[in-house]
Amino acid sequence: MSLDLTELSRKELLQLRKDVEKALKDAEQRERSEALKAAEKAAAEYGFSLDEVLTSPGKPSARKTKATPKYRNPENPDETWTGRGRKPHWVHAALSKGADIAELEI
Repeated sequence: MSLDLTELSRKELLQLRKDVEKALKDAEQRERSEALKAAEKAAAEYGFSLDEVLTSPGKPSARKTKATPKYRNPENPDETWTGRGRKPHWVHAALSKGADIAELEI
């Protein structure tokens, strides 16, 4: 298929671009639908639903949750630390002043 774009006016070219963008969106949606049907069929061949395959209990969750803070800076309550990783400077400063780590617990 070949179009001679040099023969088209600016207005016709703009309309062609709109038509092509709509056709691309429609084609993508159609292909997604076909892919979903194929994935469901493949899962069914093994005796599973697609939801069961995607939310397998054996797999670790892709989303990691943030750890809950365990320690708070008494001088600045906005600063917290979970107890994981390196100690923040305010923890080192409090410990060097003689504070016990238990005093910083939330």
